Amino acid sequence: MAMAMARSALRTTLHGGTGKVVPRRNFASSALHDDAHEAVKWEKITYLGIATCTVLAIYNLSKGHQHFDESPPYPYLHIRNKEFPWGPDGLFEAKKH
Repeated sequence: MAMAMARSALRTTLHGGTGKVVPRRNFASSALHDDAHEAVKWEKITYLGIATCTVLAIYNLSKGHQHFDESPPYPYLHIRNKEFPWGPDGLFEAKKH
C-alpha cells in the first residue's frame, strides 16, 4: 500500500500536477438560454396583461351609469339629536334667512 502511494506521488510530481482532482464548475452562464426563454415569456405575459386591463378599462368607462337628481329620502339620514355649536344648520349648508 505504501508502495502504491509512493508511485502515485511520483507520477503526479513527474506530470506536473498537484494530485488533486478538481471538479469542473458549472457557471450561471450555462443557463443563459433558459433565462432568456423565461424573460421572453414573462415579457409577453406582461404585454398581454396590459392590453387586457386597457380593454377592460375602456369598456367599463364607456358604459353609462345612473344619475340621480336627488338622493332617496331615507328616514335614517340627517338625524340630529342635539344642536350644533354653530347653530341649527350644518356648517357647510346654506343659511336660510
